[in-house]
Amino acid sequence: MFVSESLDVNTKNHLQIGGVDAVELAEQYGTPLYVMDEDLIRKNCRIYKDAVDKYYDGNGLILYASKAFSCMHIYRVVMQEGLGIDVVSGGELYTAIKAKFPMDKVYFHGNNKTNDEIELAIKNGVGRIVVDNVFELGRVDAISAKHNKVTKILFRIKPGIDAHTHDFIQTGQIDSKFGVALETGEAMDIVMQASKLKNVEVVGAHCHIGSQIFELEPFKLAAKLMTRFMADVKDKLGITMSELNLGGGFGIKYVNSDAPVPYDEYIKSVSEVVKNTAKERGIDMPKIIMEPGRSLVGSAGITLYTVGSVKNIPNVRTYVSVDGGMCDNPRYILYGAEYSALIANRANDKPDMAVTIAGKCCESGDLLAKDAMLADVKTGDILAVLATGAYNYSMSSNYNRIPRPPVVMVSDGKSKIVVKRETYDDIIRNDV
Repeated sequence: MFVSESLDVNTKNHLQIGGVDAVELAEQYGTPLYVMDEDLIRKNCRIYKDAVDKYYDGNGLILYASKAFSCMHIYRVVMQEGLGIDVVSGGELYTAIKAKFPMDKVYFHGNNKTNDEIELAIKNGVGRIVVDNVFELGRVDAISAKHNKVTKILFRIKPGIDAHTHDFIQTGQIDSKFGVALETGEAMDIVMQASKLKNVEVVGAHCHIGSQIFELEPFKLAAKLMTRFMADVKDKLGITMSELNLGGGFGIKYVNSDAPVPYDEYIKSVSEVVKNTAKERGIDMPKIIMEPGRSLVGSAGITLYTVGSVKNIPNVRTYVSVDGGMCDNPRYILYGAEYSALIANRANDKPDMAVTIAGKCCESGDLLAKDAMLADVKTGDILAVLATGAYNYSMSSNYNRIPRPPVVMVSDGKSKIVVKRETYDDIIRNDV
């Protein structure tokens, strides 16, 4: 019935997440409300860590791709589970610093890092900077020299793979704002240029072919191409790359028709390709880095709303309006993303009513779902949208000056706030 193992229904016919009554959470903390199951997040962390330890003989590292959901608490959770993190902005990096995350396990990504962001990373001893382009390479070298440091870098490579996902979240093909291309020789050229610089050390290569991918083959092909590239670098330039970062993009179940591959299967399949290709090309097995984000936190989250108006337009559609919308979940308006939803206070009631779930923003496109099947909806019902743990809070905005919802974590039958609800004073804080 549910898209996440975290969810069930109690004897009150209420939705539960992590064993905690969702309706009671809505009453306690108000709506809209992000709720996340910390125990499931930890379980997912362990699945990945155990798999990379097993299939790479301990020579691997799982990084949490924290753009999916970033706050100090989640950084502490993944730190406790033995993972590293990847960050893509100065704000995410600063959050990690304040959470006292070990900087040697922080990888800094981004296609257009500012000088201030690069300086923040280098001053704080970030583990790796994933360099996107030749202009950034020069700035990383210069800022490293300013601080009398040698910065370890990877290069983001476009392997030319067309992953089967939404156009906006394909990032491995040649027509992408990210990285340097493999097939044009650009990737080899930038490694050669880096080898002549004094304040950077090339330790590896990185690729990311897209997001929400359900097939194994694109990952296996990327692993083969990237391992061959590392061998070519050694043969042509005499440079040994010791790390291969294969990114993330592992899909999750948003609706019942989604069929993600078990995450340890991704790691097992890719490990076989990397080992065989490295052996064929006569190079040592590199340290393998992977960057799951959505698959660690996505299915562990739900968003709770209170239903306001229910407008039936005869022979057209029924609009169910909630007290949130595109300001707390912009993925429908951006990608046409699909979600499962239900009435949390009547969770087992038969969904026999097709509705369009609308938000409260003054924007005609502010929708969360079209033709969603719900039980008979009434004003005051608590609506739950499922699998919202990734790219909801992190992509939220103050459009229409609406405060962002809080984030509540549940664990062992208890709940706690990890991100406070914004207030109107927060909205005007920077006004002058």
